[in-house]
Amino acid sequence: MNVLVVKANNRPDGVSTKMYETFMESVQGKENLNVNTFDVFEEDMPYFGQDLFNAIGKIQNDGELSDVEQRIVNAKQKAKDALAAADVLVFAFPLWNLTIPAKLQTFIDYIAEAGFTFKYDQYGNLEQLMSEKKVILLNARGGVYSLPEAAPMDMSVTYMRNLFGGLYGMDILNEIIIEGHNAMPEKSEEIIQDGLDEVKAAAENLSYQNA
Repeated sequence: MNVLVVKANNRPDGVSTKMYETFMESVQGKENLNVNTFDVFEEDMPYFGQDLFNAIGKIQNDGELSDVEQRIVNAKQKAKDALAAADVLVFAFPLWNLTIPAKLQTFIDYIAEAGFTFKYDQYGNLEQLMSEKKVILLNARGGVYSLPEAAPMDMSVTYMRNLFGGLYGMDILNEIIIEGHNAMPEKSEEIIQDGLDEVKAAAENLSYQNA
């Protein structure tokens, strides 16, 4: 089983970084799992925008690409190749300013391509092209957003679930959220450890499923 772990936090002490590290430690040495990391903060990933559209136009007309255009074409293809090769996608990401980090959004912008992750049939109906893939979401947020009054403000896990589970039709295997460790500092250590234990269990279960 090919597992792609998308790391989307460059804070060494970030809780979602700890979730990533815990998952990687838990799958280390598992012969039935081929695990690769795609660190969106370490990759060269120019932001999605006009440079990409310019590059696409030039490619269609055999034009010469500028440096940034070539970089974004290469980066987009690398993200697509990594996704295509994976059976299971694991995303480790924080809630920053109510949403996902911009670098993770860029990865998503790269793979959100008609004819690759989805397409439309002749009647305009959506067809999911990667529904066989499975997804694990590992998220950390300092506040408590699972409460009904706060839930509408979460645009990180909700977005990822709607995109990968909804638009792309992938199977969400696990959704592990560590929350409230900043809001309740007296319980912070316990909250984080309980969440990391869930991450370990998810990793072990993944290995067991493919044994």
